[in-house]
Amino acid sequence: MIEINLIPDVKQELIRARMVRSAVISGAIIAIIAAAGLVVVLSIYIFGVQTVRGAVADASIKSSSDKLASIDDLSKILTIQNQLTKMSALNNDKKIDSRVFELLQAIIPPSPNEVKVSSLLVDATAGTVTFEGQTPSYPSLEAFKKTIGAANVRFKGVDDKQTDVVLATNLSISNVSYGEDASGTKVLRFTVSFTYAPELFSPGTVDPTIVLINGGNVTDSYLGIPKSIFTDRAADAGGSQ
Repeated sequence: MIEINLIPDVKQELIRARMVRSAVISGAIIAIIAAAGLVVVLSIYIFGVQTVRGAVADASIKSSSDKLASIDDLSKILTIQNQLTKMSALNNDKKIDSRVFELLQAIIPPSPNEVKVSSLLVDATAGTVTFEGQTPSYPSLEAFKKTIGAANVRFKGVDDKQTDVVLATNLSISNVSYGEDASGTKVLRFTVSFTYAPELFSPGTVDPTIVLINGGNVTDSYLGIPKSIFTDRAADAGGSQ
């Protein structure tokens, strides 16, 4: 059987082009319909389901708030809880101020350069120690100053390695004047202030001791401090303090 194609090639190309165009248009229409359906579904979820969920959540929050509001002294309870959460940190950061007695035992020179303390102030914020005292003479005061300057804080560092740090920096002596003590003896009054090494009062310092360059040292107890180093501030030569 013999077939003869009477349709020209140009006509065949036109027919194929029209078929492709129809397929593209159909695909686009289907995509538009699918996108529109997706938009409708999302709109229903956002404006319907989410609205309902939000209303349920608001009702639950309001109910819980009402229950909390009905508790007596709620603000006090919350304040106590907040303070309890901070107690551990505060305990870890607290300074061991009792070591100031070890400090005094180490830096008070022996007779005849004895020093008596009339007041003592440890400023943890500024990191300074300030105390007022009296001594028999200027040479005794100078010996006292050199004793403070020769002191180190010795403690166990990393891997139990012995570590020494300088005890006092910014050492100053002021308000030096003569006066009379309770017995009427002429004494030299003064005020000493210095910045102490943070390790001195730190709770993280292990087995601290005060060590002097000249070889003296003290233990971790203040029981051996003689009470005679404490006295009332000496009065002015005219009688006032």
